[in-house]
Amino acid sequence: MTAAGTTGAKERNEAGLIARILGGEKELFHELIRPYERMLYLTAFSIVKNETDAEECAQDAVVNAYRNLAKFRGDSKFSTWLVTIVVNEARQKLRKAKRAKEESLDGVIQGEEEEYTPAPLTDWREIPSEALERKELRETLQKAVADLPGIYRQVFTLRDLQEMNVADTAAALGVNENIVKVRLHRARMMLQKSLAPYLKKNAGQERKGFWGRMPWS
Repeated sequence: MTAAGTTGAKERNEAGLIARILGGEKELFHELIRPYERMLYLTAFSIVKNETDAEECAQDAVVNAYRNLAKFRGDSKFSTWLVTIVVNEARQKLRKAKRAKEESLDGVIQGEEEEYTPAPLTDWREIPSEALERKELRETLQKAVADLPGIYRQVFTLRDLQEMNVADTAAALGVNENIVKVRLHRARMMLQKSLAPYLKKNAGQERKGFWGRMPWS
C-alpha cells in the first residue's frame, strides 16, 4: 500500500473510532489517542521546557480532546487537531506562570526580525542514525534543542522530530507555511552551529567519508 493509501486507511479508521466513541463506546477513546501520546508530550515540552508541566499539558489536552470530540469535523487531520489543543494548553500555562526566563510574545516577535548569519545549512536528517544513538551525542543534541528559542524549537519538534508536514505544522501553530519553512531552516542552522564543536572534536573517531560530507569538516 502506498503512503497515501496508508494515511487514508488510518484516517478512515480514526473516523470510525470517533463515530463509535460519540455513539457511546467511550472506552475506545484510549485506543484513539494512544498513538499520539508521545507527540502531545514532546510538543508541550518544546514550549514549556519542563517535564512536569509538559505532562500536565499533555494530560489536559487529552481531557479537552475527549470533551470536545464532537467538535472535530475532519477539516484537518486528527493529529493536527490534537497538536493545536496541546499547543494552546502549553501557551496558556506559560501565560499563567509568567516565567521571567521564557520569552514574552513581544520578545518572540522581535526575535523573528533579528538578522542571523549561521554556518552553511546541511540537512539535519543526513546524520546517520547510528551516530545519533550514541549517548554523548544524543545528550548534546537534546541540550541543543532545548536551548533553541521557543519559536524555532516548536517548529523543529513538529517537523523533524514528529515528522509532521509543513501544512499541518502551520495549522497547529497558527502561522503560515512560509514561516514554518523559515523557522525550520533557522532551527537547523542554529543546531548545526551548536553541535559543530562537538562534531569537530570527535571527527577523528568516525568514518572519514561521513565527516567529509559535513560543511564544518
